[in-house]
Amino acid sequence: MATLVSVRKAYGEALVELGAANPNVVALSADVCNSDFSYMFEERFPERFFNTGIAEPCLVDVAAGFAKSGHIVFANTFAFLFELRALEQIRTSVCFTKDNVKFAATYAGVSDSFDGPTHHSITDIAIMRALPNMTVVVVADAVEAKQAVPAVAAYPGPVYLRLSRAEAPVIFDSSHPFEIGKAVLLRPGGDVTLMATGIMVGRTLEAADALAKEGITARVLEMHTIKPLDGAAVVAAARETRAIVTAEEHTIIGGLGGAVLEALAEVHPVPVVRVGIHDRFTETGPYFTMLDRLGLGVQNIVDAARAAIRLRSNR
Repeated sequence: MATLVSVRKAYGEALVELGAANPNVVALSADVCNSDFSYMFEERFPERFFNTGIAEPCLVDVAAGFAKSGHIVFANTFAFLFELRALEQIRTSVCFTKDNVKFAATYAGVSDSFDGPTHHSITDIAIMRALPNMTVVVVADAVEAKQAVPAVAAYPGPVYLRLSRAEAPVIFDSSHPFEIGKAVLLRPGGDVTLMATGIMVGRTLEAADALAKEGITARVLEMHTIKPLDGAAVVAAARETRAIVTAEEHTIIGGLGGAVLEALAEVHPVPVVRVGIHDRFTETGPYFTMLDRLGLGVQNIVDAARAAIRLRSNR
């Protein structure tokens, strides 16, 4: 079994490293610093850490104020609170003026599994990528979380950084080439392309192994940036494999699958089968078990690949 490592701890460590390298970085939390691991920054740089209390709209407005004064701001709270409770402030106070605020959205997807559907963020990618000027990044493991923090800090304007509460299988090593807006080829293949983001990257690699045993070679692309999407990589995959599967811990409406379909619709349409949550609310229970129950299992990806290939053959 793959080694599981905490994504949010890796994020906290990277935030401390960034703070040490750049005194212009400040961090804020909506009274959940022990959960989002920004407490690590507070312990090291208490003069640059601010707790706004359980007031997420206030968190965003304070972050906007710091950004307008020239700081690089990491605002921290749960993903569902950013996407729902503080959305107006994110849109108007940050995105409208292109402020340099980085939204570290922890407990994303269904990773806060036992707190139930009200705490699950399964529509946040769709909401955030619809906002003008917003960049959306979804990390797959702890290694990528550490690499994403300095990249996000250096990237101009608002960024939504989606982080899991759960420990995730380690996929990458320190040589992993992380660049915002660039897909990562994890495995070559000519029969179908599997595009995945977040926790689904590891499961997609397992699905590619299973497909290989059937004689199906699957290209695997990690799509850590949902916006701006790497359109060139998407179109190349469509032209070269002519069948695509997307896999994400998110509703199939408006997330990675939606972005890929939009990128292809006017340029090079091919069969695209989406693996994700199908227009429903979630459940409560153990995280990895719940992923399977929601249709996000390895076998779901394998079945989707077979379906995409059949659709291509029928065209």
